[in-house]
Amino acid sequence: MAEPPAKRAKNGEYFPGIPKIPFEGPESTNPLAFKHYKPDEVIMGKKMRDWCRFAVCWWHTFNGQMGTDPFSTMKTHLRDWDKDDSMDTYLTRVDAGFEFFTKLGVDFYCFHDVDVAPQGKNLKEFQANLDIVTDKLLAKQKETGVKLLWSTQNLFSHNRYKDGAATSPNFDAFAYGCAQTKKMLDIGKKLEADTHVFWGGREGFATPLNTKVKTELDHLAAFLKMAVAYKKKIGMKAAFCIEPKAREPTAHQYDYDAQTVIGFLHQYGLEKEFKVNIEPNHTTLAGHDYEHDLRMASACGMLGSIDCNAGQPYLGWDTDEFPSDPRKALLSMLIVVEQGGIAPGGNNFDCKLRRESTDLEDMFIAHIGGMDCLARGLIGACKLVQEGLMKSALDARYASWGSSNALAKKVEDGEATLEEIEAYALKAGEPAMRSGKQEYLEQLLNRYI
Repeated sequence: MAEPPAKRAKNGEYFPGIPKIPFEGPESTNPLAFKHYKPDEVIMGKKMRDWCRFAVCWWHTFNGQMGTDPFSTMKTHLRDWDKDDSMDTYLTRVDAGFEFFTKLGVDFYCFHDVDVAPQGKNLKEFQANLDIVTDKLLAKQKETGVKLLWSTQNLFSHNRYKDGAATSPNFDAFAYGCAQTKKMLDIGKKLEADTHVFWGGREGFATPLNTKVKTELDHLAAFLKMAVAYKKKIGMKAAFCIEPKAREPTAHQYDYDAQTVIGFLHQYGLEKEFKVNIEPNHTTLAGHDYEHDLRMASACGMLGSIDCNAGQPYLGWDTDEFPSDPRKALLSMLIVVEQGGIAPGGNNFDCKLRRESTDLEDMFIAHIGGMDCLARGLIGACKLVQEGLMKSALDARYASWGSSNALAKKVEDGEATLEEIEAYALKAGEPAMRSGKQEYLEQLLNRYI
């Protein structure tokens, strides 16, 4: 176990005593080593790093608020580099962050605008501060090879967004949010982000009694259409994703879950411009199983990226824990494997250390555990797909819709009529009873964990 340093070591490291994290295999008991994640191992034609595309999030790791919670603003995660809110501190965090990324061995990182730069006295000063910090981020990307998975604008923390941003009843708040978004699209292009995520943290309502719901939805769509237009104007290549969340901080979020977002995109003609970034902890807040939104988004061809965290099912809020359940990891990575990968998105650890986990090395241990959990899920998912036992069971269940049934093919092609289906049903008689084999499949799944 590495020593928890009280201050920077003489060699200038922010994480002294912690080397680049090695792979030691499943039998290792070293908490600072990978047991399952072997980034350059090829599985089903892709390197493990390309299947997983792991990213560290800036906001839970380097924004200076770590170790706080709704019941205390006193930090328990005391870091040598977090001295104050000055520009020097924000720039120092860049050095600390990229040391962490390279020692951990991740290929990507993510951030909100307010995570990486002081907001200053006004919008103009905030934008100037962002230019300074992102110049350094770009230099560190070139130096280390670590890339930006996605960036975004925080349109929910400042009190100007108390009623939302794109759905605010105050046009000035709407305009300020548009300006932040424009700047972050410029920065995303500058840093060659693979994706740009929109999370409407306060795009919803606490009560419908003071809300023009249809008006707010129209304004949200108008905001997104302007973002699409500007992206095309500047030649930005990043994919756009919307991140669903059912509730918190509002009582009802307009981006409730994956299917709600997909329906919204289709309603406003935006379905070809956006996919969804799924956070499983948000999915459980909507009352679904952990991997439900991943599955539904992928089935609709709309799964763009993942914020791979977990929550407590008996709590009604977003706890942002590191993934540690191998069964859920298997089911999640199976969806990724079956759709052929997650690029240009990835698996971003939108996760935070528990307030009680105060050692510097806990930052590494938590991320190693999350990466290993998903890598183990990936290995099992690939084996499951390669052996084909589950596919065989599914194919058998849907055999009556097979290629030998010409009428079923007409239904799927949209060419059948109710009259000819009725004629078939009159001739075929009562449908045969066939087992769904749920218990068999549940036990089969355990074979790959």
